[in-house]
Amino acid sequence: MLRTKIVHLLIGFLLCSQLLASNTGDKKVKTKVKEVTVFIEGAQLKREKKIDLEKGITNLTFTNLSPFIDAKSVQVKAEGNVTVLSVNHQQNYIDKLNKSKEVEAIEVKLKILGKQLKLEETYLSIINDELSLLKENCVISGKNNQMSMANLKEASNFYSTKLTALKLKKIERENTQSELYSEKIKLENQLKTLSGKKNNAEGEIVVRVKADTKTSPKFKLSYLVGNTGWFPSYDVRAKNINEPVQLIYKANLRQDTKVDWNNVKLKFSSSNPKISGVAPELKTYFLDYNSHPPTYNLAINSVAGRVVSAEDGLAIPGVSVVVKGATIGTATDINGRYSLTMPSNASHLVYSFVGMKSQTLAVKSSVMNVDLEAEPLAMDEVVVAGYGASKRHLKALQGRTPGISIKKKEKLKRLSNLNLTIPFQNTEKQTNVEFEVKTPYSVKSDNKNYSVDMTHYELPASFQYFCIPKIDEKAYLIANIKDWEKYKLLEGEANIFFEGTFIGKSLLDIQNASDTLQISMGSDKSVIVKREKFKDFTTRQFIGSKKEETRAWKTHIKNNKNQAIQMIILDQIPVSQLEEIEVEIQKMSGAKLNKEKGELKWEFSLEPTNRKELELKYSVTYPKSKQLIIE
Repeated sequence: MLRTKIVHLLIGFLLCSQLLASNTGDKKVKTKVKEVTVFIEGAQLKREKKIDLEKGITNLTFTNLSPFIDAKSVQVKAEGNVTVLSVNHQQNYIDKLNKSKEVEAIEVKLKILGKQLKLEETYLSIINDELSLLKENCVISGKNNQMSMANLKEASNFYSTKLTALKLKKIERENTQSELYSEKIKLENQLKTLSGKKNNAEGEIVVRVKADTKTSPKFKLSYLVGNTGWFPSYDVRAKNINEPVQLIYKANLRQDTKVDWNNVKLKFSSSNPKISGVAPELKTYFLDYNSHPPTYNLAINSVAGRVVSAEDGLAIPGVSVVVKGATIGTATDINGRYSLTMPSNASHLVYSFVGMKSQTLAVKSSVMNVDLEAEPLAMDEVVVAGYGASKRHLKALQGRTPGISIKKKEKLKRLSNLNLTIPFQNTEKQTNVEFEVKTPYSVKSDNKNYSVDMTHYELPASFQYFCIPKIDEKAYLIANIKDWEKYKLLEGEANIFFEGTFIGKSLLDIQNASDTLQISMGSDKSVIVKREKFKDFTTRQFIGSKKEETRAWKTHIKNNKNQAIQMIILDQIPVSQLEEIEVEIQKMSGAKLNKEKGELKWEFSLEPTNRKELELKYSVTYPKSKQLIIE
């Protein structure tokens, strides 16, 4: 009786399985990337495909996708008479992403090199054994045996000839070994650039759909993918100080998503010379007992270094190096090296690379070498979303399929009317920019930096030379640009060209700009500024119960250019914080004084080959029983 029941149950199970199999089909779908919107970190990819469906339930597996998909961002839209029941993201660890022919060729060369290196090591081992044997048997005669001169000469020639031959062979083998090692390192670096350090599993998106009739709907996929991004940079060109500034707005794009983007609609969205072109700033000179004048250590205006793997010490190309809280960034080259111009208020750099632990480091030196540690890839939680299903279907899915959560009061809309947006992390910034490349663009997944010219502007500008000789006697050329907001600029590095010469690098500091954007065009050696203490007027004297100290400075400016220039010179006097300390200006050559900050500003025009001299003289009076440090 029991055996009969078991047989009946098995038959029923088989019949149910066949029935389910007849209503469920599986399809693998290959798609092409149609549109890419690249963010500062990450990118949104859009794919689409028209698929023939039979009546019933079908599991569609979209294959050959990037392994770096953000599972929570996956969205699927189906146009037509079809219901999307669930959307799952997974990684296929069985079928690896196909290797390119270039990668396979490099791997073959590396295997051949490995065999050659092993052979050279064997040859060297044999030569070393022969040398040891020769040295151990170099005794020509015993204690009681005498050798003739002829035999001695013959033995000497033998050892000399043999030893020379072995030494020469050893040098030859060592040179060959060194060349093979050098070739191996080059190939390994190239392989790392093409395919990354890890053999990643390909990504897949599984979509479960139901069709009431035979149909051919169009499916649209969109998702966020990592291991890509862009940062802005500029070429700023000025022929002279009488013409507009030419600005070329560039996007520096890198991607190693393991999937090439071929002829896609491309959008960019934002949500050293080692001598910096960043002009210095004055600090307020507060005067008090036992206080010191402000010290000026020139800020670290550029950082360079190398990023390697902590595991094996090999260089990591394509590491993102970004100023924390800003869009200023760069990426390491094939040797793991980078250089970055720093804004004056920057304090930390963020180093990030897929598969490695990100590091945020304080900027304490102009050279920063970084070791990144590997981080195990963790599987994201599966995200399932249902669209356009009937209440009966949703009720059936509720609580039974992992990842589905349905609110009772949520109104259901037709799939064709849904506006599916991709969530992404916004970086707080002043402007939000989106540029679209008008022609289809291709970007290979090779971790190389692609520079894309997005747009070109001619910016009306007024030019002024700016100098704070107390800190730095260089004269910096500043381009002042009004109505800069309409150009949708982001902060970033700028290559400066002036009068047809590459001057160096500067920054477009958008976050701190007011109604006028100031671009530092670097220093100009044709404008000479020198500040010196005038010792004849630097005195100390006692007046009753008071002590008076006098300081005097002269600043000399010469215009060696063949055209007139506008000039701004800044200096300062100390600011007293006590009533008993009095600061009096005796000479300031017509400067404008900011009493709160103690800042003096001279603004003037200087004709070609002309000179100008500015005088600053001030006295400080305070009780003679006190000590005051005055520069």
